[in-house]
This record gives sequence, C-alpha cells and structure tokens, in this order.
Amino acid sequence: MANDETDATSIFGIHDASEDQTSTGHTSTQRDIGPTGSVPNPRATKMALLMLLVVYILGTLCLQAFDMVFAQVGAAVGNPDQASLISAVPGVVLGIACFVYGALGDFVSLRVMTAIGVAALLSGSVLGFFAHSTLLLVVLARSIQTLGYQAAGSAYVVIASKYLTGRDKVLYFGFFTAGFQLSSLIGVLCAGFLTSVGWQWLFLIPALAAVMIVPLKRTVPRGAAPGGSIDVLGFTLFGAGILFLTLFFSQLLWWEIALSAILFLVFAVHISRARHPFITPSFFRNNRWLSAIMLIAVLYFTQFCCTPLFDQIGQKVYGITTERVSLLLAPSFVAATIVACSSGAIVEKLGRRTAILCAAGLETLGYAFLAFLAPAGPAMLLLGSCLLYSGMGMLYSPVYDTVLATLPMDQSGRGVGMNDLSMEAFASIGVALFGPAITGSAFSRHSLMLAPGLSGERLTAATNVSALLWIFAAIQMAGIIWLLVFSRRIYQDDVR
Repeated sequence: MANDETDATSIFGIHDASEDQTSTGHTSTQRDIGPTGSVPNPRATKMALLMLLVVYILGTLCLQAFDMVFAQVGAAVGNPDQASLISAVPGVVLGIACFVYGALGDFVSLRVMTAIGVAALLSGSVLGFFAHSTLLLVVLARSIQTLGYQAAGSAYVVIASKYLTGRDKVLYFGFFTAGFQLSSLIGVLCAGFLTSVGWQWLFLIPALAAVMIVPLKRTVPRGAAPGGSIDVLGFTLFGAGILFLTLFFSQLLWWEIALSAILFLVFAVHISRARHPFITPSFFRNNRWLSAIMLIAVLYFTQFCCTPLFDQIGQKVYGITTERVSLLLAPSFVAATIVACSSGAIVEKLGRRTAILCAAGLETLGYAFLAFLAPAGPAMLLLGSCLLYSGMGMLYSPVYDTVLATLPMDQSGRGVGMNDLSMEAFASIGVALFGPAITGSAFSRHSLMLAPGLSGERLTAATNVSALLWIFAAIQMAGIIWLLVFSRRIYQDDVR
C-alpha cells in the first residue's frame, strides 16, 4: 500500500501540507479536509467536483460505447457467444470499485485515491488499444479502465455528500447524472462512428484525462475522516462474492453461485468478529436503508440493457447501421442531460418521493411505448428513447439522496459505496441475464406490438425485442410498487 501511495503522489506532486503553498501564501490545509476535520473551501470544493466530473465523463463514455457494440466486438475477437462479458465483467468491476472507493472515502485521502485512479485509467487505455486480439484482453483492459475512472466518480459523490448541503448537494448530484447522460451521448456517437474505422480507437478516448492531472492536484481535498482502518479482507470477500454472483447470471455455472454464497457467508462471519471491519453487521440491520437500497436494485436492473437492445432494433428490425442508431439516440441523451441538470429544482419542487415516482413512471412509459411502437419505425425509437432516458436523467438525484438520508453522516462514504455498488452490480446482473436474449431470439414467439410490413427475420427480431421491453417495463413498475408500499418506512425521520 505504501508503494501505491508513493507512486500516486508522485503523479500528482502530492507532498506535505506545509510545503503546499498557494499563490496567496496560504497552505492547502485551509481548503482541504485534514486530520483536524477542517472543511475545504467551498469554492475549491466545487472546482474539484467539476474536474472530477470531466474524468468521470471520459471514462463513462467508453463504458457506454462498448455497451452499445459489445456484440460486434465479441464477433471481431472470435467469441460472439460470450460477448456480453465485455459489458458484464467491467460492470461488476465498476460496482466493486464503486463500493471500495466509496467506503475508502471515509478512511483515506481522496487525492491519493484519485491519483491512483487516473493512473489506472491511462494504463487500461494504452493496454486496450495495443492488445485487443482476444475477448480476455478486451475485458481486462476495460476492467482496468473502469477501476481508474470510477475513483474520480466516487470521489465526486463522497465530496458532494460530505461537504455540500441542501440545494447545493442535490444540484451537484444532478450535475453528476447529467455528466453520465452527456457521456452516454458522446459514447454512443463515438461507437457509431468509430466502429467503421476501428473499434479499438474507443480505448484511447479516456486517455484525454491526462490533461486533468494538474487541476486535480490543485483542487481535490487531501484528507479523510480519522478513526478508520482499511479492512482488506472484508473488501476482498465482499467484492469476490459480487463478482461470482454476476458471472453466474452470464454463464449459469452453479459452482459460481455456490462460491458466491460461501464468500458472503465468510464475509458475514468476518465482519461480526473482526476488530475493525470496514462495515459492521448493524449497517445491514438498518431496515430503512434496506428498504431504500432495494429501489436502486430494481430501478437500475435494466439500465445496461438499453443501448445494446436499441442497436439490435436498428440493425435487425430497421436494417440500419450502428452509426445511424447512435444518431437516432442522440436527442434522447440531450433530453436526459437537460432533465438531469434540472433535477435539483425538480426535487426541490416535488420532493424526493414524488420525483422518484415521476422518473420511474417516465421509464415505465418509455419501455411500454417502445415495446408497442418501436417495431413500427425509427421515429418511434427516437420518441420512446427520449421518454426513457429523460426518466433516467431525473431518477439519480432523488433516489441517491433518499438512500443516503437513511444513514448517519459518519457512514456517508460507505453509503455512497453501497449505492454505487447496487447501481452497477444489479445493472451488470441485468445485462448478463438478458444479454443472450438481446442478441438472440429467446422471446420471439409472442408480443403485443405494432409492426406493419415486417416479416421473416425482421418480424422475429421485432417480436423478441418487444417482449424484452415489456419485461423491462414490468420491472420498472415493480420498483414503483415497492416505493409505494415502503414509502412510510423509507422517509420516516431522516437522519440528516
């Protein structure tokens, strides 16, 4: 660990606070959280958030690009049957990274964590561009990239949850999800255009994060709350359990689910007996938190499935290229970005519960609209995706703040980690579970849809995607029902 910290600090030029003088002659401890618990300067904090957001966008757009074209990449490296692993495995890694980074936000320097993350992002980008001849190499490079950029994403959310209050906090949560939607737009456009040139060029886009090294060094808070220790064994057990759980849904090998259960059992024993576990059993006995985190598990379950499914609609139903599909989806990501930027005002006006219901309702309506009308033509895909992605843009801020409000402030880092883990892990399980059906024809027998003039293989593909979209709509409706049933418990006497 010491070597890692030395390497990271050398990248950013991190050194003792006494040596870090600003141009005005004040030390950085005036704006960084330090051992004494001082709060960073608000202006420096917001600047750090913007810099971290840029790195996060560069990494996430690569995620979205590969999500869209994983079937083509799998075919190109000679392993089309396991192509969904290109999305699923980095998705699991992302979930684990979210959890570890978020939890570490309570214990270690955010600046060092970000430094290590940027180094990993650059390493994965270079590896993927020069070594991508097999599925294993593609998955490995994508996983390293994912480990890298999520450090910036988790640092962003930890800083926002710890150091911003009230309207500012919700506003910057909104900016974060707006950044995700913007990166989704750029990612699908890059996937559409670069697949005709060479999909390996997608790996190099996040390398632009190198220009952010100096701004990050100057703005990211250095310190962390004192009193914690790094529970390496606990992190390892929990992360490995999530990994094998997700792999099971992709490969359906029963030894994977058995190993996952054993790892979670050992993890439970570990945190009940360890002197300094990173998370205690009481965390999981918080009924308010359990009820709230289930909202994320259900409402984000199908998120990674959308872009590859839309790509299949374009190619197999409309007979158009990935490039044209990406252009069709562009307005929906613009709409989602606008809604996400407005989510702070929406939450302030409607309240978190109503905002979640509206967002989930838009997603349900979008899925149902697409299930019935998308086979009728590209215009229907454009309209339906605008509804769907607008709901996604609205959802993040109120649901994230809802879950964090069930926890005390000293658990906010771990709360951020569990939120992000749930979002990414359940979305990864979703794409692993539905991935083969998206690229195949498992649901091609019956579906309620409008498909004039379709026949043969196009009708088969349209029926398959329509049935999947109805399933996705039902999953979103289950999330709405869950919120209505457990609303009183979730919103009773917020801790903060």
